[in-house]
Formats: sequence, structure tokens, C-alpha cells
Amino acid sequence: MRVMVLVKANELSEAGAMPDEKNLSEMSRFNEELSKAGLLEAGEGLAPSSQGARVRFSRGGKTVIDGPFAETKELVAGYWIWKVKSMDEAIDWLKRAPFDDGDVEIRRIFEPQDFGEAFTPELREQERRQREKSAAQTRH
Repeated sequence: MRVMVLVKANELSEAGAMPDEKNLSEMSRFNEELSKAGLLEAGEGLAPSSQGARVRFSRGGKTVIDGPFAETKELVAGYWIWKVKSMDEAIDWLKRAPFDDGDVEIRRIFEPQDFGEAFTPELREQERRQREKSAAQTRH
């Protein structure tokens, strides 16, 4: 199963504070462990919400809201995508992450079979083609 690990923002990350060499080194070691174990599919840090925007959809209308956003505890500062055997394995790995404080959330990523009959063979094939095209574009 795949999971998304969401590192929650805090006042420092929202202020744009960058990690120091020690933090970068510790995170690099942890990412290397994840990679060697075959778990790491993706992972990135995110710029503060002041450099972002939201689009609110409401009854057909669309409103753009520029950052920063007020509720820091609701924001994401970074993420990983891991392929794990179980939620317990993801939790065990996350406990090894080099964080001193803050919240990190783990969420299972839906797989095609989770959508049941609504995800028809035609839709599955369309998604497969889109993923292949995206992967090919990423390699170039």
C-alpha cells in the first residue's frame, strides 16, 4: 500500500526559515534509509503559504485567495510518498524521522480497486495511459 506522509507547518516553516546543515544532514540520512529499504517514492519540502494560493470553488464560482494563510496548524510544510506493507510499518518508520516537535500525519493513498465498479475498465485504461505519459515527460 502507498501512504502520503504530511509534515505539518509551524511558525518557523511559515516564516520561510530554512533548515540548518545539521537538520539537512539528518533528513538526508533518513531519506537514504527509506530509499535503501525500497519505501521512498517521492518527497519534497514546500515553500511557505505566503508564496502560494488557494482556489475556492463554490456553486460554480471560483475565487483565488493569495497566501499567506492564517491557520498554520492546518498547513503542510512537506510530504513523502512511501510504499509500505501496512500502516504499522509506516508508523514505525515515521517514529525514526529526525523531528524534535510538531505533527506529522500519515494517510493511505487510494488504489484503483478502492473505487469499485465506478472505476470502469475504460477509466482504468485512461488513467494508466495518463500515468505513462506523465512518467515519460518526467524522464525528459
